[in-house]
Amino acid sequence: MRHWSPGKIILLGFIFVTLGVIFPLLMVLQVLESTLFLNFISIILSVAGVIIGFIGMTFIVKLHRNKE
Repeated sequence: MRHWSPGKIILLGFIFVTLGVIFPLLMVLQVLESTLFLNFISIILSVAGVIIGFIGMTFIVKLHRNKE
């Protein structure tokens, strides 16, 4: 992750959170079968997406502080 820009890190977090929302939606609509594994994956993707997005935002703040 060292060579990733903060924008790419935030985008990755957004993708994870979006997948964490889409999987339960597909399970409710009965497109996907609700399994324990898929439920855990959905929760992990949601939490990881929020954390990764937060890390991307802190990198942006750090870059702007170093410029001033």
